[in-house]
Amino acid sequence: MCLTGVDYFSTLGYQPSIAYESAGLLAPFATIILVLVTLLGALPVYWYVSGRSHTGQGSIGMLARLVSGWPGKILVLVLLGFAATDFVITKTLSAADASVHLITNPHWPLSVPDDDEQTRQAIYVTCFLLILLGASFMRGFREVIGLAVVIVFVYLVLSAIVIGAGVLYLIEHPHQFRALLDNVNAGNWFIKEAERPLDGTGLLTIFAICVIIFPKLALGLSGFETGVAVMPLVKGHEKDDPLEPKGRIANTRKLLITAAAVMSVYLIGSSFVVAALIPPEHLTKVDASGQVRPGVTDKDMKAKDRALAYLAHGENTEGKLLPFFGEWFGTVYDLSTVVILWFAGASAMAGLLNLVPQYLPKYGMAPEWARATRPLVLLFTVINFVVTIIFKASVEAQGAAYATGVLVLITSACVASLIDVWHRREGRWYSRLSWSFLGITVVFIYTTIANVYEKPDGLKIATFFILTILITSFWSRYVRSRELRFAGFKLLDPETRLMWDTIRHLELTVLVPHRPGRRSLANKEAQIRREHRIPRDLFIVFVEVQLTDASEFVNEPAMRIFQEEGRYVMKITGAASIAHTLAAVALEMAKVGRPPEIHFGWTDDTPVSGTLGFLLFGEGNVPWLVRELIRRAEPDETRRPLIIIAGSA
Repeated sequence: MCLTGVDYFSTLGYQPSIAYESAGLLAPFATIILVLVTLLGALPVYWYVSGRSHTGQGSIGMLARLVSGWPGKILVLVLLGFAATDFVITKTLSAADASVHLITNPHWPLSVPDDDEQTRQAIYVTCFLLILLGASFMRGFREVIGLAVVIVFVYLVLSAIVIGAGVLYLIEHPHQFRALLDNVNAGNWFIKEAERPLDGTGLLTIFAICVIIFPKLALGLSGFETGVAVMPLVKGHEKDDPLEPKGRIANTRKLLITAAAVMSVYLIGSSFVVAALIPPEHLTKVDASGQVRPGVTDKDMKAKDRALAYLAHGENTEGKLLPFFGEWFGTVYDLSTVVILWFAGASAMAGLLNLVPQYLPKYGMAPEWARATRPLVLLFTVINFVVTIIFKASVEAQGAAYATGVLVLITSACVASLIDVWHRREGRWYSRLSWSFLGITVVFIYTTIANVYEKPDGLKIATFFILTILITSFWSRYVRSRELRFAGFKLLDPETRLMWDTIRHLELTVLVPHRPGRRSLANKEAQIRREHRIPRDLFIVFVEVQLTDASEFVNEPAMRIFQEEGRYVMKITGAASIAHTLAAVALEMAKVGRPPEIHFGWTDDTPVSGTLGFLLFGEGNVPWLVRELIRRAEPDETRRPLIIIAGSA
């Protein structure tokens, strides 16, 4: 829970100020809408996802199972692009906000005369924190999780003190809270004191406005996808079934409920305290009329991206919330915030290290080293540096991309859960659940569209990640396409096993690829013996390869050997590529006996069409590709099966 919480809870470092900057004094009420969406929407969906994707693949894994073939692979790659946006920006944005807390602390040793110098120092500090994060993951997960428990506990206790002190102050000084309500009622959302009382706009109008505004606060929804992504790290029961570990699923659901409940309380409390107690000019550049104030710099907005720390330092104009609030307590709170923000990247890194090896290497869309932890940590650290430099370590600039990634992943979880429940609908409970998930899906589709419309830069950044993943993935698939990628055959019956052992030990066997339905085996055998001048005493085995999903990279096809029309047929089903399957059969036979011969008829495929057919559909110029696969897989020429091509003039 704490490993997930360093992502989820750490958003308190910047969420209250971002919420105010987006919604003004309506931020607390929009936050209530956000919490309701969290508890009644995201939580039930991920409760279901955790039961259907216990290996940590999350909503992406559910959709991958529901959509097969190349459309399914492309969908997974696109969602991985959004996941990369979410997780990478989690690390860079959190580290950037940590640098803000450090640089604005009164004990910071370097002078910060202007915004340019603050930006320069923020970039250096952010990159240093990202290096420390990567170094911590080079040691392993156990140390990271143990550290997360301490970090989250300390931060939640200190945040509870700050928020609790603010709530008690509002109770003792009710005029502050009434002023907030009066301003909201009057429509003066970006000033602290109402200039004149008005009749108000009505609760329904305010509620409708908050419904429109709350997508801007979507950063407060982070953490759910990470929660299911780290499921393999959750301990279950000793007697758990590996196919359905009920103990792990139950504990993950406890994790999600606890995190959501705790965060909901902190979000609502912090939003009211910040909106009621911090002067607006310290939070936003917008004036009372809704216009941007000229000449205002980030240094002038003392609470920007650090609202709770601002209160902990006792900087609010109404005085200290508690006697011990001030420079030293504020510094302790700053350090705690810096640590959890820095460590927020740990949950994001854990999610990436779990997701990438489950998809890209399996699809042949990444090198095999992408299954290893340390190379991936180094790669992601370099990417973090690039993102930090591009966005100049700005929290505000990265917020849109972060929210877009979070919302798209949650929406994909809603869609996957809705489809899965619809397929499983049995009885009244599943029927009701499907309608509930339909309503939740509509809410998150609206939230995602509203967020993208309001902040299109987030989609642009996500598109960059998506295109990068698509281009590098397909290039990797092309480069690795001539790997043998063979995991063995499934022999379907004892007769097949006996015939397979017999065929492999013959003096010489001729393999002839055959597509059923075009002509009889007798006619094909007569033609192949005539054109290829095969003597009658050589044993011919006709090989039928049945493709299933050509987008798969490594597969384990099933083999059955039987007699048809008095001739032996080797039928292989579940193959992803004809060429790879034929090459694998020939090489397996060459391991125990004389290398076989594979006889092909002439093909009219051009090089371009043959290559595309091979990459996309598992077919193409099969004879040439089989030869190339065998040549790469078997360095000893004397052990290579022979490829013979002949045809009529």
